[in-house]
Amino acid sequence: MSALARYAKAMGKNVAGYDLTASPLTKKLEAEGIAVHYTDDINQLPNSFVPANTLVVRTPAVPDNLNELRALQSRSFKMVKRSQLLGMLTNNHFCIAVAGTHGKTSVSTMITHLLHQSGNQAGAFLGGISNNFESNLVLPGPECNLVVTEADEYDRSFLYLHPSISVVTAVDPDHLDIYGTFDKLREAFALFVCNIVPDGKVLFHKRVNLMHLMPCNVSPLCYSVNSKADFYISELKIENGSYRFNFHTPYMIINDVVMNYPGRVNLENMIGAASVAILAGADPMSVCKAIATFKGVERRFDVRIKTDKVVYIDDYAHHPRELEATIKSVKELFNGKKVCGIFQPHLFSRTNDFAEGFAASLDLLDKAVILDIYPARELPMPGVTSKMIYDLMKLEDKLLMSIDQVPQFIRDNDFDVLITLGAGNIDRLVEPISELLTAKLNP
Repeated sequence: MSALARYAKAMGKNVAGYDLTASPLTKKLEAEGIAVHYTDDINQLPNSFVPANTLVVRTPAVPDNLNELRALQSRSFKMVKRSQLLGMLTNNHFCIAVAGTHGKTSVSTMITHLLHQSGNQAGAFLGGISNNFESNLVLPGPECNLVVTEADEYDRSFLYLHPSISVVTAVDPDHLDIYGTFDKLREAFALFVCNIVPDGKVLFHKRVNLMHLMPCNVSPLCYSVNSKADFYISELKIENGSYRFNFHTPYMIINDVVMNYPGRVNLENMIGAASVAILAGADPMSVCKAIATFKGVERRFDVRIKTDKVVYIDDYAHHPRELEATIKSVKELFNGKKVCGIFQPHLFSRTNDFAEGFAASLDLLDKAVILDIYPARELPMPGVTSKMIYDLMKLEDKLLMSIDQVPQFIRDNDFDVLITLGAGNIDRLVEPISELLTAKLNP
């Protein structure tokens, strides 16, 4: 939503919006001239915004009983979903759309960086703040018709997009409150792929299997880190936290490629991104050179502190597969060090559906702290709490606590490696934790 707000502002529109709570991101929006308020009060709606001149954009996170939403509906404002606006802005462009139950933000941000470093000034709507661009919005260069965007599967949002290149990073069970079954989710991904324009290209992670569900004829290319595919790597080495490898493409092999951004999960994402950039016409050698200069995304394996005494990483992981991938990546990078994870479950429905998976992933930690569930758009579900996960875990060193107790926990404990994990308001802890850990390093 913030990237769309920034785009509208850049196009000279008056932009205002509501959010549940203030955050560093909303404060930046306010500093950029976008009016944001945090109380559900119809008197906060700007008087100059009338149905004749205003488009209202709604995210699925907004509940139906929001007073401001009801007031706008009663006054017959034109209203679209966030995904509809994204389709309106991208469907007349050469659009690269990145879908997947995880990896979307990282891969789309990587693609944008690789294209820019290879001479293509593509625009982008990103789901996280790029450390290279210092924004989640990248405006296209003059006369550039290429745009990169995430394709969100929630509420079937990605079906509004008609890309020239479609990417699917992963298809794992998620959003079952919307789809009902995993099969229905997979069918939606198949429909997304078939939304490509004539002569469009499709790229799958090798583990994605949708072909038997396709209602159209496509011949996807595949990428992989662990096995041969259309795009894959060989001779992988880890040197001082960096990766060095040979990159195999259908067109050539590029030897001795370096990636400095940590985490095997990010290496996998980068191979997908580099494959897309090459499919979009970028020079393979330029793409591979640009891999070394990628600085990452806020809240995606975001290394906040790295010293000999303590490492602190913040990550958006909120699905069992994401947790597993992040924790394993951390364990590989910091082999032999004790890893403590603080996890905030996101949504009652997701916790109810995947409690066993969350427990198994968190069992990979040396110490686990589980916070209360962040409800987002949902009302509580009877009997569904963080204790469901806690009780299923085999790890002995585990704690339940509220988010307000975390600062004191940081003060009272020492860490080799600390990870904060989750998609809710756990991001509000990142700066306080960083400050507390820094204070410990410099008493």
